[in-house]
Amino acid sequence: MGIRYVCRICDQTLGQLSTENITEWQLGFHWLTPEERKDIISDDMDGGTLVKVVCETCQEMLNRSPELSLLPRPLQ
Repeated sequence: MGIRYVCRICDQTLGQLSTENITEWQLGFHWLTPEERKDIISDDMDGGTLVKVVCETCQEMLNRSPELSLLPRPLQ
């Protein structure tokens, strides 16, 4: 079990952390509103935590074509 960071657009795994000795405060999760937490953080099938972010490649794509952010799955 741990924390896995995944791009919300392309589903690429960006990183993984062990949860030993790591607090929500250290990860900055305490700054999120309840709505943001619900949108960004969820439980994964392995019993760990899944954090949905946007990778650099997808961010560049959105910067070039912002209208793609209106699509549910821009990379289909």
